[in-house]
Amino acid sequence: MKKIKILLVMIVAMASFNSCEKDELVFTAQAPGEFTFTNNFLSEYILTSTTSANIGERFTWESQSFDVETAVTYELQGSVLGDFTDTEVIGSTSSNDIAVTVGKLLSMASAAGLDNDPNTEEPNTGSLYFRLRAYSGNSAIETLSAVQALTVVLPEIVDNGGGSGITISSWGVVGSGYNNWGAFEDGNFYSTGTADVYVAYVTLVDGAIKFRENNAWDNNLGDDGADGTLESGGADIVVTAGTYKITLDLGANTYTMEPYSWGVVGSAYNNWGADGPDAKFYYDYTTDTFKVGVRLLDGAMKVRFNNDWATNFGDTGADGTLDEGGDDIVVTAGHYLITIDLNANTYTAVTTDVPGVVGSAYNNWGADGPDFSLTEISAGLYVGDIITLVDGAFKFRMNNDWAVNYGDTGADGTIDEGGDDIVATAGMYRVILNTTEGTYKLNPLQ
Repeated sequence: MKKIKILLVMIVAMASFNSCEKDELVFTAQAPGEFTFTNNFLSEYILTSTTSANIGERFTWESQSFDVETAVTYELQGSVLGDFTDTEVIGSTSSNDIAVTVGKLLSMASAAGLDNDPNTEEPNTGSLYFRLRAYSGNSAIETLSAVQALTVVLPEIVDNGGGSGITISSWGVVGSGYNNWGAFEDGNFYSTGTADVYVAYVTLVDGAIKFRENNAWDNNLGDDGADGTLESGGADIVVTAGTYKITLDLGANTYTMEPYSWGVVGSAYNNWGADGPDAKFYYDYTTDTFKVGVRLLDGAMKVRFNNDWATNFGDTGADGTLDEGGDDIVVTAGHYLITIDLNANTYTAVTTDVPGVVGSAYNNWGADGPDFSLTEISAGLYVGDIITLVDGAFKFRMNNDWAVNYGDTGADGTIDEGGDDIVATAGMYRVILNTTEGTYKLNPLQ
């Protein structure tokens, strides 16, 4: 009889406990589509392989509550079709943001049938679709956000008159002399008019380099014996600081390196070379030209090779033609994008907005000289190397003036107009500013 009483008490207690648990499991959750992303989306996203490592979009949202004592997990889903029958999980987190790289967007764009070849029927513009799944515990409690479509554009390859456009090769330059052995993406090689021959224009620091494919070590080339012959997995190639043209001949398994730098010199820029190096041109493969963003003073300028007068160009007749040893080019003060076409022996100099780096980390907030100018090599994509910074802070601003300036509020790699100062540590860097995507990168060399 005692045992029966005890058993009855246990049954009553368990019933009471289960009743409490059911009361506590009451939850409220939003229906699908009732919560949305909180970030501001662009009207279109320009996708290029040169910026594949950059953040394409950072999706953000407000926390969701299921009124249960377990953490909420968020899963960013992507779809090419738009109906999510082809759902791909991009990433998951317990925080409130997930970043998606340009490379990931390019992969999805390819799956959607988009390409950048003007000679195909496939479009270069289309939509990719994203939504957020929020769930709690064992996923039994969940809700979905509204679907967000992103319009993506793959700029078509420009035909430079050779029958096929110049393209970025799968091969790149890697090493302590370029990117600290892969701390950021390798330096690009570009196609030429000859099969299996590629060319790169890179500024190096003292160190060593090798050549590898697809930013990976599976297929890499070095030089055993330092004789200009390429060997698979060969020895590092020792280099000294400078700007070079590297020609890679995979058919002959050889390579060459030569000092190669075009620059602006003159009373309008660096007192004909007495006040510092020439303003360096950067290669734009989409037009097969060299470009430089530069602030000029009233005066004259010329274009010369390797900071030396042995090869220099002026403009005799002021007709936009580059003439070797020609007359000085007279200019008025302003900010310019100067482009030289060495195939046609022509140049243009157009006034434009030129962004630059300013700060205690570089030029004492402008008190110790002009900003470090960046050059636009394609729409919205600006580059600059090599900048030497000291411990401090910096911002980006247009035309050496504070009217338009960008910082980084939140230190998340995105630019914010008038935003917080960006903290920098001493070192040498390659700078990338993408005003189209609203991002920047400060890539340390060593």
